[in-house]
Formats: sequence, structure tokens, C-alpha cells
Amino acid sequence: MEQRIGSGSQPLEGAGFDPAFVPGLTSPASVAPKGAKKEDAAGEADSEETALDDADEPGTEAADVIDDADDDAEDAVDEADEADDEDDAPVDGPVFEAADRRARIAVDHKGVRLTLDDQECEFRWDEIGAIETESPRFGKRYTITVHTPDRRWYPIEIEATARSSFKEWDEQLDAVLDAYFEEGAEAAAEESDAD
Repeated sequence: MEQRIGSGSQPLEGAGFDPAFVPGLTSPASVAPKGAKKEDAAGEADSEETALDDADEPGTEAADVIDDADDDAEDAVDEADEADDEDDAPVDGPVFEAADRRARIAVDHKGVRLTLDDQECEFRWDEIGAIETESPRFGKRYTITVHTPDRRWYPIEIEATARSSFKEWDEQLDAVLDAYFEEGAEAAAEESDAD
């Protein structure tokens, strides 16, 4: 009996394994053809720069369009700044904030904002189903979990400087939840009744 060395299967062919199998696919063309001189390519680049410089002169249509776009962008930025100023206006009501070197939670009239390193998420009051807190029996990590109505939860752990701050944080968070959580639920209920 003879034994064969190696695989008994044939190599696969087709576009899934070899892109060159598809007719019409070619490699990207280089900027300058192979027969062209380097001076010709430099001359073409200079002519493109001159054309761009001519478009930047005041009085041309391109400059007018750019100026109009800049004005529109400035107006949009001004409107956004005004909206931020209105949102940042002090509100007479309780606010809860806790942070450590990596994590941060802020609860106020807008809702709940969780930040961990460079990731951030924000929940409005109508997007929140429940907020759960947990203080460990040992250790200094205070856990706050935001539950949404669609059965998702978002926990964040804040490392406290002392275990005594857990009680203070619970009291502050309860005050904020008493003030805003019911208002958010009532506003959502009113909107759904209006629909």
C-alpha cells in the first residue's frame, strides 16, 4: 500500500481566496507613470498649488463660499455656546457628585452621567428605570448601578477615601433621586398620556 505525503485536497480557487481571480481588478496606479521624469511630476504639483492659491484670492467664488461656510459655522458655534450657557445655569436643587482617579458620577436635574477613563454615558430621567447602590462589607469601592427600562444595567465603582463617605453619598443620592426621579417619571407619564 502506498502512502502519500502531504494534503490530499486540491487548493481552492476563486475570488474568495485570490483577488487576482476577478477580471478587471488591478493594483492602484502610481501618481506618476513609469516613463515620466521626476521634474514633470514636480511641475504638475506646482501647477496644482497655483490653482489652489488662485482659488483662495478674495473676490473669487471659492473664497466667497468658504467665507459663507465660516460664517455659518461661527453662528452654529455661537448658538451651541448659548444653549450650553442655558444648560449650565445654576439650578436650585440637589446635586450628587462622586469621583475617584478613574471614575466619576454626576446626578442632577438633567439626569445621570457616568464616566470611566475616557468613556462617558448620559441618561435622562425618562431613560432610567432604577438606580441601585451597594457598599461593600469590606473595602472602599462604592458601586452605583443605573438600570434602564429595557433591562440593561450600567454599574460604576467609585473608590472612596474612607468608608464613612458611603453614608454621606447615600444621603446625597437619595435627596437627588427624591427631587428629580419622580419628576422625570411624572413628565414621562404626562407625555405618554398626551400621545
